[in-house]
Amino acid sequence: MAQITERTTIPQLLRNVVQNVKSPQTTFLLEKNGDDYKPITFGETLANADALSAWFLDKGIQKGDRLGFLIENCPKYVYYDQGLQQIGAVNVSIYPTLSESEIEFIIKDAGLKTILIGNHFLLRKILKIAENCNTLEYLIPAFDDYHKITSHFTSTKKILAFSEVLEEGKSLLANYTTKIFQAREMVQPEDLSSLIYTSGTTGTPKGAMLTHYNFVSNVKACLEQIPGIVPEDVFLSFLPLSHVFERTATYHVCCTVGSSIAFAQSLELLGKNMMEVKPTIMSVVPRLLERITEKAVKSGTSAGGFKSKIFLWAFEVGKEVRQKREAGSSVGFPLSVKATLAEKLVFSKIKEKTGGNLKFMISGGAALPKNVGEFFGNLGIKILEGYGLTETAPVMAVTEFHRQVIGTVGRIIPGIVVAIQNTDTKEIVTKQTHESFDPNFESAEGEIIVKGHCVMKGYWNQPEETKFVIDNEGWFHTGDVGKFNKGNLQITDRIKNILINSYGKNIYPTQVENIYLKSTRIEQIFLIGDKRDYLTAIVVPSHDSLRESFDFDEDFFNEPDQFIEDERITNWVKEDIRKLSNELAKFERIKNFIIKRHPFSIESGELTPTLKAKRRVIEKKYAEEIDELYDVEVEAD
Repeated sequence: MAQITERTTIPQLLRNVVQNVKSPQTTFLLEKNGDDYKPITFGETLANADALSAWFLDKGIQKGDRLGFLIENCPKYVYYDQGLQQIGAVNVSIYPTLSESEIEFIIKDAGLKTILIGNHFLLRKILKIAENCNTLEYLIPAFDDYHKITSHFTSTKKILAFSEVLEEGKSLLANYTTKIFQAREMVQPEDLSSLIYTSGTTGTPKGAMLTHYNFVSNVKACLEQIPGIVPEDVFLSFLPLSHVFERTATYHVCCTVGSSIAFAQSLELLGKNMMEVKPTIMSVVPRLLERITEKAVKSGTSAGGFKSKIFLWAFEVGKEVRQKREAGSSVGFPLSVKATLAEKLVFSKIKEKTGGNLKFMISGGAALPKNVGEFFGNLGIKILEGYGLTETAPVMAVTEFHRQVIGTVGRIIPGIVVAIQNTDTKEIVTKQTHESFDPNFESAEGEIIVKGHCVMKGYWNQPEETKFVIDNEGWFHTGDVGKFNKGNLQITDRIKNILINSYGKNIYPTQVENIYLKSTRIEQIFLIGDKRDYLTAIVVPSHDSLRESFDFDEDFFNEPDQFIEDERITNWVKEDIRKLSNELAKFERIKNFIIKRHPFSIESGELTPTLKAKRRVIEKKYAEEIDELYDVEVEAD
């Protein structure tokens, strides 16, 4: 890895790699083209970025101008980003799943001048709102046949295919080479690199202002804490680059180290792509890991008999090995022999489905259920759990490779201070840094607050909102509740998420929901109970499990009724809820529930793009059904 200093900027990262680590002819990006993945070199990437920089400068784009992305992960994203970063422009990536009104708000709020558009569907979205966006000058479809869409719309905006922009940029490059070099040298660490709009569980999205210093310092600190990432590694990228987690943990890390990035085609084809690419590292979200766990357990045990016994035996062996290693004890010869057999008979077959080369996966975006972390630990695939927010670029803590406490998000990264603040008295309970780490340290619970290189400049155009989250002493208030457990940070819940029942008991819904999500019959669950006598829930059943148990066809799932009132299904879900309730305190147990036919989704406005439930939206939308849950007598425990 090339040397990173406090003055390093995003456009310098990739050039450092080419000068010091990899030759221009070696592979940087991999994109599926037909039946195979096509390699794209570091040299091609930089050449395309330079061509785009020339085009931007020719069209009057200046340092500080905001340029938009509405596109899935692909090499074009990288070229476009590298091209604008090196002239000091600002990346504004928009989630493709957002509604037209949300996209319009961001375009106007950020004052976008150009926008790169990924497919026909997204171009239609933009054309419906483009005339309302005065600053928007250029629409740049990433595909050549955009006329099929634009012919049905009247637009005053200039529309050019990405390929046309690239070719024009190449023809202009000779005239702009010196200007590009000068512009790159003028980019300062404190300059804005990106505006990333928060997903907004409540209220209007806010643009977090992240600088080159924020991103580069975050990558540097993470690589110090996880030194096992090397230039030979291959990352498989499928989480959206419009989200800060994938941007930093995959894209910026690879630009720094010189590792390769392969782009997955879609979530549906992820399993196939893993077999093709054979990645060594992936950034993932807990829901993907939950699904892998469910499928592996089902595949290993559904047949019953000897196969099931071998599967369960192997995971008991894996559990014993994991626990000994976590305790720092020797595995010993007899257990080592069993572990070798378990690997051969069971674990190797599961690992083959991930491509067989995974060193570890980095999980972020939400809390990883403890049972899922334990499953992968028993299997022998390391899951490094990280924690942070859009406003912290994003990483504040991440698991160390050699020291893991499942259920926590790891050690504080170098260069920042994380404190726990009492939510009532506002007294700071403890301050912890990377250097103060003590594997025996425990703290009380409170709001997690942070200072240091990761903290954003503020919210774009929203000084009052900025003052609300960054106090006079410079602490950024995350809104998350947590504590220190064995020296590692542990997230309890969101402050806004906490339910306080009518008896004054605090209930952390994420922890309770994760217990019930152990059931293979439950796909999603939303807990209700603030200012109420007891907890209820909206439950979304697993469609796969419903099909298997009741032989339903697709028509059943497409029925217009929002809720399922079949007593057989209610009793079927209730079986698992009763069983899992034994793991909870009495006041944390669900006393009544309704079954929602269709999953909560981003498109329906019920989930944020990072798949967090919009509590206010859901409670308002289903207020009548929720009230009915409390109009009936419930069974006592």
